[in-house]
Amino acid sequence: MPEETPRTRGDTYSPRAVLLALAVILLLVLGGLYLFYGLRDASESQDCMMQGRTNCAPTEPATP
Repeated sequence: MPEETPRTRGDTYSPRAVLLALAVILLLVLGGLYLFYGLRDASESQDCMMQGRTNCAPTEPATP
């Protein structure tokens, strides 16, 4: 009888699992950035109001 070479179980992941993990990480990063910028804008507005200013509304660019 020929001897079998022992097989070691490697830590390999399927390409689908890797792509799914990357997609989840990308969504978490984008969600974090969205929250960061939203909270930053709210903080700037609150700082403006706490200083007693009355023109704290964001300005829209004029359309030609």
